[in-house]
Amino acid sequence: MVVQVGGGVRALTRAGVPLLYGYGEHDMCDSGRGQILVPWPNRIADGSYRFGGVERQLSLTEPERHNASHGLVSWARWDLRERCADRLVVGMVLAPQPGWDWILDVSTEYALTRDGLSITPKVTNLGSQPAPFGYGAHPYLTAGEARVDDASLHVPARSRLLVDPERLLPSLDAEPVPVDGALDLREPRPLGQTALDLAYTDFEADPDGCWRVRLSHADRSTVLWAQADAFPWAQVFTGDPLPGKLSRASGVAVEPMTCPPRAFESGRDLITLQPGGTWTARWGIQG
Repeated sequence: MVVQVGGGVRALTRAGVPLLYGYGEHDMCDSGRGQILVPWPNRIADGSYRFGGVERQLSLTEPERHNASHGLVSWARWDLRERCADRLVVGMVLAPQPGWDWILDVSTEYALTRDGLSITPKVTNLGSQPAPFGYGAHPYLTAGEARVDDASLHVPARSRLLVDPERLLPSLDAEPVPVDGALDLREPRPLGQTALDLAYTDFEADPDGCWRVRLSHADRSTVLWAQADAFPWAQVFTGDPLPGKLSRASGVAVEPMTCPPRAFESGRDLITLQPGGTWTARWGIQG
């Protein structure tokens, strides 16, 4: 089910079985569930970045860590643009605002297929100047586990990014390091007490050019897939710091991303959308 506020997925089931840990029809989204992260995913330290020779200052939407987090469209009103029995398109126009000088048309197509839900974002620069851009999404997968501890996870990534545990930020010159120990999930591994809030990269793609992260419990599995050439990063989050009963008990966030944390500052994998230029890619969820 797609929501008007933020344009993301609130809930997804297959044969009545939840594939996402979402939220109720009359509830407000919490913990970023299902949200679209545009024009940047993850975090910008101090909300400050330089682009085109100009310093800009964003609002600090993660004040406890002094970061600008998860972009500018999560709480915007999206409009229904197209709808039929197995497909709908929602969209909005991201206008200039403090710390952001550009105009982007942002849309998402949600299509039900034989295999699950296919999601196709599309972003076009409507302005006259090049715009910095990154995309991410924030679904929480579930396979029927009562707690994350009870599930197994497969993340086919060879590397991860080291971050400061207090602010969850990498240094600007940080290079990915090989996965090891409990953080090496290239083979399915029971999560147990492993805590994750990491940006993985260097994915092993399947023959169709997509990587797949699989959460499993008992005889069930939920899979998030994404085009490897468009999404070289994925944040994986086990929900440890979530409040109260949500801590480690409300799914595993698997966030396909075009760029890592601090990309607006470091430039790593940052996309520059030229005037009139369009970016699009595909990802999806299967169960």
